[in-house]
Amino acid sequence: MRRRRLLALLCVSASLLSGCGLLPGGSERHTVTVWLMKDSASQEFLERFTKDFEHEHPDLRLDIRIQEWTGIGDKVQKVLAGGRPGDEEGNHPDAPDVIEVGNTQVPQYVEGGRLLDLTLESARDWGGKDWLPGLAEPGQLRYHQYGIPWYAANRVVIYRKDLFARAGVTAPPRTRAQWLDVTERLDGDGTQGIYLAGQDWYTLAGFIWDEGGELATEEGGRWSGALDSPAALRGMDFYRRLHALGEGPADADEEHPPQAGVFASGKAAQIVAVPGLARAILDSNPELKGKLGFFPVPGHAAGKPGAVFTGGSDLVVPRSTDRREDAIAVVAALTGARWDTDLARTMNYVPNKAKLASAVAGEEGVAAMAAGAAQGRATPSTPEWAAVEADNPIKAYMTKVLTGSDPATEARRASERITEALTVDAG
Repeated sequence: MRRRRLLALLCVSASLLSGCGLLPGGSERHTVTVWLMKDSASQEFLERFTKDFEHEHPDLRLDIRIQEWTGIGDKVQKVLAGGRPGDEEGNHPDAPDVIEVGNTQVPQYVEGGRLLDLTLESARDWGGKDWLPGLAEPGQLRYHQYGIPWYAANRVVIYRKDLFARAGVTAPPRTRAQWLDVTERLDGDGTQGIYLAGQDWYTLAGFIWDEGGELATEEGGRWSGALDSPAALRGMDFYRRLHALGEGPADADEEHPPQAGVFASGKAAQIVAVPGLARAILDSNPELKGKLGFFPVPGHAAGKPGAVFTGGSDLVVPRSTDRREDAIAVVAALTGARWDTDLARTMNYVPNKAKLASAVAGEEGVAAMAAGAAQGRATPSTPEWAAVEADNPIKAYMTKVLTGSDPATEARRASERITEALTVDAG
C-alpha cells in the first residue's frame, strides 16, 4: 500500500512535464509533441498552460520541446519531409505535431503540401478575419490558411521625454509631417533628432507600404521587384528626409553599431525599434530610467498610425502528424483569446487580434506597439523571398540613395535584382 501511494504521488508531481501515461481506469494518454522556440514563452506560462490544457483534455499529454532559432529552418524542413529531428542535443526523436515558426517563414514550409490546411477551422471557429494582417497573410497560400497567428512584435519610436520637453515638445507627433517637424527641432546642440541607420530596410518597408507601394508584386504566379513604383519612391524619399536629421551611417544597418548603444550614449532623441530594446538601453545607461517614452510610428493621418513590419510567430501543424485533431486542439487553445492575451501580458507581446489589444494597454511600450500592429504587414508571401534577404539589394539601394545617387535609377536596379532572385530560386 505504501509503495502504491508513493507511486501515485510521484505521478502527480511529474505529470506537468512528463505525465504518467495512464488515466484513472487504465486508459492511455496520447502525447502531443509541441516545438516552441526559446524565449517565446516563459516557463511559468508553459506550466500554467500545460496544467490547464491537460485538465481540459484528460486523454492528452503535452510534450513541449524548446528549440533554438539557430538552424531551426533546416530542422523543420527535415521533419516536414518525413525525417526525424534526431537525438542531437538531447532532442526527442519523435517528430512534432505542432511547430512554432516565424511568421515570414511559413511560405517556405508550405511548399510540397507538407503543412495541414487549417482554413476551415480558422474561418469557422477561430475568427480568422480579425487576425493581424502581418501574422495572417504570410500564413496563407492561395487563400488557404496554414500558419495560425500566435503573437506579434513590431517597431515603435522610442524617445527621450526629457529632450522632447527641453525642445518644447509637449506630446509625441501623430502624423508624418509633425514627426519631421519635431525631429528637426530636436536635431542640434550635440543631439541627433533621430538615430536612423541607412540600411534599416524593415523601417523603410513600412514607409513604402504607407504610401501604397510594395517591395515586390505578383502577377500570374510570378513575382517582380517593385521598389521603382512612384509610391515606393515616395516611401524612400521620406526615409531620406528623416535620416538626414541624425547621424546614422548610410552604409550600415541598425545593428552596426547596435542602435541601443548609440541611444544609451545620450546623443540621440529617438530611434525606431521594438519596445523591448529599452531594457538594453537602460542596462547600458541606468540614468535614463524614467526618461524613455514610446509612440507608434506616425502615419499620414493623426488617427491612423503608419504601416510597420510585423514580426512574430505562427503555429503550424505538419500534414504527416498522426494526431491531427489533438494538434488542432493545442493550436486552438494557444491562439485563443484566453491564452493569447495571457502570453501577451506575460511576455510584452501584441495579441494576435487588434481587438485584444486592451490586454496590454497598461504597458506604454506594448500599447504603442499594439496600435502600430493594426497597420502591420509582412514581407512578400513567397518561399523565394529568403533568397532576396540572403544578399539584400534593398540595403545597397538605400545606401546609394542616401549618398546622392538618383533614386529612380537605383530603385530600378534594385527591383531587377529582386526579380532575378525570385525568378531564379522559383525554378
